Amino acid sequence: MLFRKKIEFPTPATALKGRSTPIPTASSHFVNGRPLQGPYPEGIELAMFGLGCFWGAERKFWELEDGIWITAVGYAAGITPNPTYEEVCSGQTGHNEVVLVAFDPNKISYEMLLKTFWESHNPTQGMRQGNDVGTQYRSGIYVYSAAQRQAAEASRDSYNAALKAKRFGDITTEILEVPEFYFAEDYHQQYLAKVPHGYCGLGGTGVACQIGTGVKTNV
Repeated sequence: MLFRKKIEFPTPATALKGRSTPIPTASSHFVNGRPLQGPYPEGIELAMFGLGCFWGAERKFWELEDGIWITAVGYAAGITPNPTYEEVCSGQTGHNEVVLVAFDPNKISYEMLLKTFWESHNPTQGMRQGNDVGTQYRSGIYVYSAAQRQAAEASRDSYNAALKAKRFGDITTEILEVPEFYFAEDYHQQYLAKVPHGYCGLGGTGVACQIGTGVKTNV
């Protein structure tokens, strides 16, 4: 029963009620010191991804460095307003653990962010990532524009073909219009910079994603 509860979405009637005010979070990025919640400089664009436990997922993006303004972890694509980590982990908010990426498109492309996303986790596992099980560990791309959606869907189709060639199952990644994002608590932000040997359950498939490399893949 507990396992089923973790992998089934709550309904608006059964979801936790949450709260009307945001939970406290960090004011600045632990790694680069920039304002975590903005304002961000003119020309900076946003991207959002869910790929398992957000501790390890966030590190994948801040390590890209050049072109990344800030990264932040939080909760999105659920029902409960302003949820806490404990509430999200209960499976009763519907949220995903996500990474918000503020980036300079003149220095790093959205396609390179997609390549990092696909290669950093196994997108065929549904409501889990490795030993982490629950709706908050699902694979997701949350798009801010029609151009991002087009790029996300093209990369999914290309990578799905590459995975199938290696005998993986179908990609289960959801691609949705960007939902409301709630910043996670202070201690979650840049967690693996604060705790370098902390838990990271992410593991990729070992299959390369060709988007952003100049290689065209027929699908």
